[in-house]
Amino acid sequence: MLGGAESRGHHLQMMLQLLLLGVSFQTPRFLGAQDLLYVASQEAVTVSVIDTRNNELLETVDLKTLGFSESAKAHHTAVEPDGSFWYVSLISAGKILKFDRQNRLVAQSSFEAPGMLSLDPTSDRLYVGRSMAAVNPPQRIGVIQRSSMEIEEIDVFFPRPHALAVDPHGERFFTASLGQNSVAYGSLGVEEVDLFNIDGTTHTLVQFALSPNGDWMVAGGQVSGELLIFDLSTWQPTLVKSVPVGGQPWHPSFSSDGTTVWIPNQSANSVTVVDVETWTVIDVIRHPALAEPHGSAISPDGSTVYISGRNVAGTYQSVSGDQSRPGTVVAIDIDTRSVIAVIEVGRYAAGMSVASAISRD
Repeated sequence: MLGGAESRGHHLQMMLQLLLLGVSFQTPRFLGAQDLLYVASQEAVTVSVIDTRNNELLETVDLKTLGFSESAKAHHTAVEPDGSFWYVSLISAGKILKFDRQNRLVAQSSFEAPGMLSLDPTSDRLYVGRSMAAVNPPQRIGVIQRSSMEIEEIDVFFPRPHALAVDPHGERFFTASLGQNSVAYGSLGVEEVDLFNIDGTTHTLVQFALSPNGDWMVAGGQVSGELLIFDLSTWQPTLVKSVPVGGQPWHPSFSSDGTTVWIPNQSANSVTVVDVETWTVIDVIRHPALAEPHGSAISPDGSTVYISGRNVAGTYQSVSGDQSRPGTVVAIDIDTRSVIAVIEVGRYAAGMSVASAISRD
């Protein structure tokens, strides 16, 4: 039998011989922070951490064990580009929490009824909107300096600012009112905003998504059931088209290559796929686990879209039987548009995020 040193030497010698013969070796890709999906469950007051490489639930961070109440309402998440920290908004607790890669709470900020989060990957800023559950919150959005978690507020001059997005080129931010057809936008890092109104049908814009190249912005209209398409080639966004997509379109996402938009339709229990070149509907996906679909996110490798499901009505029944009315995360293959996994998470799965992408110029 060979000793430890002799064994290692023998092993290395064999590998060198195989390499000389043209045999290649693949280094396994270890789990990185950028491979993780963070899903906020509003009723459970938890954040589920999912490995996007194999669609497995790695950990459930129970915020109640950190002293937050059962009614704190975890709503949305944001993740640093390198995955070093992640953030979650708590509506009723009035907090934005900051966690490190090991899921340890390291800092927090206070903000009345926080809702959507949008991270500027080109700076230290994290933008915060107001929750839809807030009836008459201040007409301001928050801007957090992520390194210190100090927060300032920007006046937007309209009620219930909810939808929120940051330009991937690091130039502008956008927010929209739930109370009227108004959109505010401004330069990142500047406390002044410009406003414009959308004429005609009441839409109630729930959330934005920006194309990877920054040319387009879309928004789901809760009341109209339409996807609104904005051209961003000029400083003021220009509404160029609206596409009927389904009942209560919620949080849309562009595919990584920018060719399609994926829209969860909350009351229709479906996901609509829109082709960007023609701005037409090319598919509608249905599945029992798409139960009141709410949020969406694209996997870091661009192969999968994830859709969270509230499942408040309990139309989806737990396969494991561990809980009644579980929240769901449905993984859909972008190429085949087929469901490849269903992951059960805490009740009322809402907003979710992966590592924020750096601008693609």
